[in-house]
Amino acid sequence: MVSQALARDRLGVPSVIMFALTAAAPLMVVGALVSTGWGVVGTTGFPLAFLIIAVILALFSFGYVAMSRHITNAGAFYSYIAQGLGKPLGVAGAMVALVAYNLLQVGLYGAFGFFLSQFLADKAKMDVDWWVLALVLWLFVAVLGLLRVDVNSKVLMVLLGAELIVVTIFDVIFFSHPAGGSISFEPWTWGALKDTAGPAFAVAVTAFVGFEAAPVFSEEARSKNRTVSTATFLGLAVMLLSYALTSWGASVSMGVDQTVDLAQKSLDSGGPFFPTLIEKGGAWAGDVGSVLLITSIAAAALSYHNTTARYAFALGRERVLPSFFGRTRARSGAPASGSLFQTIIALAVIVLFAIEGWHPLVNLFFWLGTAGGIGVLLLVTATSLSVIFYFARDARGEGAWARLIAPILATIALGYVMWQVFENFGLLLGIPPDQKSDAVWAFPTAYGVAAAIGLVWAFVLRGINRQDYDAIGLGAQANTARIESAESVEVG
Repeated sequence: MVSQALARDRLGVPSVIMFALTAAAPLMVVGALVSTGWGVVGTTGFPLAFLIIAVILALFSFGYVAMSRHITNAGAFYSYIAQGLGKPLGVAGAMVALVAYNLLQVGLYGAFGFFLSQFLADKAKMDVDWWVLALVLWLFVAVLGLLRVDVNSKVLMVLLGAELIVVTIFDVIFFSHPAGGSISFEPWTWGALKDTAGPAFAVAVTAFVGFEAAPVFSEEARSKNRTVSTATFLGLAVMLLSYALTSWGASVSMGVDQTVDLAQKSLDSGGPFFPTLIEKGGAWAGDVGSVLLITSIAAAALSYHNTTARYAFALGRERVLPSFFGRTRARSGAPASGSLFQTIIALAVIVLFAIEGWHPLVNLFFWLGTAGGIGVLLLVTATSLSVIFYFARDARGEGAWARLIAPILATIALGYVMWQVFENFGLLLGIPPDQKSDAVWAFPTAYGVAAAIGLVWAFVLRGINRQDYDAIGLGAQANTARIESAESVEVG
């Protein structure tokens, strides 16, 4: 049986926070994303990059949370842009969101297969191709994606709790064994970051993806306003502390002046994070860390899958995508069509990378993941601008800080970050500035094409079906809007 509504009142604050934090699990971010980023980007300045991006996202969140109090929609970015900047730009944003979240989710299969393959080879002397293991995770996510959302949140809660405890222990190990006997603060200086700020910001934005998840689950949350606000700001704070401290501690322990060189030499084998952890903390630390890294990647894949499926559901319900996407399973309330759609895309990408023999960590995880993060950066910037226009028409009781000042500051800062990212996009892919490569423009072009398709489709929809066009961005009120639009046409 199917329905056209998500399950109501199933998620409290802790459950929504689980979806936010496990989308960017601390151990996965530092043990995989930053460890690869040290080698590809060539900087140790990630702690400062995390801090700068966290402050900007906190500024953005004041307006984002304020808007969530007046708009309840599983397609959060899409609906906010539609109601702030207009329906055509909202549909353009929806297409960008679908591309971005799919890139983020699918990229995780590469990291999972890579690290689990290494772990099995080391501990069980089993030689298993990464793509075989990726398909095991793919099946796990496909099944859980069709179950009740609160079942998903409980799985994520257990995995995240264990991970946060272990990451804290790892921080103690790193800081108690600094290279050279003293703790260096160089990773916090602008000098460590300035020459690679753009790529480092892109990695940092990718790490924070997930903080915005609370409004996506607002239709399924209890005490929506309190849940969204608490989950968003608490999620940001926990992410900042865990990312900054662990990336700093690991660099201090391996030697700040040696980190980049070590990372570049071990790029194809997973980076220097775990070898350093084993050296300073013992084999047990490496084993525990490896297991939790693998489980955290699995948790993140499940979290991104849920977010992507709900975006497809929101677009199907408002008939921006075919209407069958806007259906849920009556028993579980899960967005079944959107979940299956994301599952099919993931399978196609895994098979493609396996056939072509592309590197699962560098090409699938790091390239696609950071490219997905850039897509989310575009959406965050557009949403920040939409907050200003949305409340300019009606303040709706919101204070000047949340509806105007913070969004203006956030939009300016986000614009600067975007300029830095696109100016240095080649470095993010490990391509020198003087070397030409189609890959430098492939991902930005993909977003441009997706946005253009969205714009054209919005105008086509306005011409062929005004009722569906008028329902864009209205979420659960979409059907009411269609009826009112039809009545106005009949009266006219």
